[in-house]
Amino acid sequence: MPTQKTVAVTGNVLVAEAFRQCAPDVVPAYPITPQTTIVEEFAKFVANGRVHTEYVTVESEHSAMSASVGASAAGARVMTATSSQGLALMWEELHIAAGMRLPIVMANANRALSAPINIHCDHSDIMGARDTGWLILFAETAQEAYDNTIMAVRIAEHHDVMLPVMSTLDGFITTHSIDRAEMMDDETVAAFVGSYVPENALLDTDHPVGHGNFAGLGGPYFEFKHSQRLAMERSRGVVKSVGAQWSKICGRPFGVVEGFGMEDAEVAIVVLGSTAGNARHVARGLRESGVKAGVLKIRCFRPFPYAEIAEALKGVKAVAVMDRSESFGAEGGPVFLEVRSALYDLEKRVPVVDYIYGLGGADVKTELIERVFTDLGEIANGAAAPAGLVYLGAR
Repeated sequence: MPTQKTVAVTGNVLVAEAFRQCAPDVVPAYPITPQTTIVEEFAKFVANGRVHTEYVTVESEHSAMSASVGASAAGARVMTATSSQGLALMWEELHIAAGMRLPIVMANANRALSAPINIHCDHSDIMGARDTGWLILFAETAQEAYDNTIMAVRIAEHHDVMLPVMSTLDGFITTHSIDRAEMMDDETVAAFVGSYVPENALLDTDHPVGHGNFAGLGGPYFEFKHSQRLAMERSRGVVKSVGAQWSKICGRPFGVVEGFGMEDAEVAIVVLGSTAGNARHVARGLRESGVKAGVLKIRCFRPFPYAEIAEALKGVKAVAVMDRSESFGAEGGPVFLEVRSALYDLEKRVPVVDYIYGLGGADVKTELIERVFTDLGEIANGAAAPAGLVYLGAR
């Protein structure tokens, strides 16, 4: 029977433990705040013989992903981690990893992008990577970061997917705060993720393959991109299936979207990551006073769960999307644009308001979320929705 032990650790330490339990063959990594302690902890595991991994200390994040691509193409199980400017420096390699159908798993500590220089949490970095062809999972807590990272290995390596996966957690809020969590025993995790048997390894000389070939004018580039799209679509079912299997083992629920009070909600907030806890706290208080408030947390951002979101929100009178990133020049933030698109085909059009919040780690106080629910209540009762997006709490 699987056994779990209760621990009090930071999100980064728990992600490093998940890395160790998944036993990657190669981990190329470069430190960057607030991801650094993930690879520090994992390096200790390697040095102490607790995991037999080739740990490669590279000179930059671009090199980290380049080495990850090479090792994965050779046939290795590969994991790595980064954050912010580091993820931005990897940008061209992110496309290469996805285009070459390499099942790399990467943890990203969500952090603001410069300038001005800022090391604190927002989702600017990860939203910059949303169209690179990677699956993207968001964690609210250290526990979810641990679970998501373990599931990511199974999802990435599934023969119907074979795409890279990012398991993300909010910088400092989740990465560095000590949280209570349940950690599965090593044997159960090892059995769950299984051994990686590569299908198209460069080092399998009995079955030679090519990786990264030229596909210019008249070549199969178009068809390659189509195959990526099909793999991403197939991953929808795989994410749910793997999530259900892990949930059965660990006893913790998993959904691509997870709702609170959505059964009868009249007003609802859609949110990613650590802010979901504050939003639920406010919604719970409002429900005690008779307000039918709900919260919908998106746990799997890529592939985007548009059908599940539309189903969850079809009965509400007003929706607020909380974006912890900007899309300058667009009609709203990245999450808002996709949520509103998901609701477009509903028979009854639902008013959707976008709130940009928490950029650069700005405090997300409960008073701000209460203001959002107050706005939604007024809209639900017939008031006009704000024109354009709202910078929530900005001076």
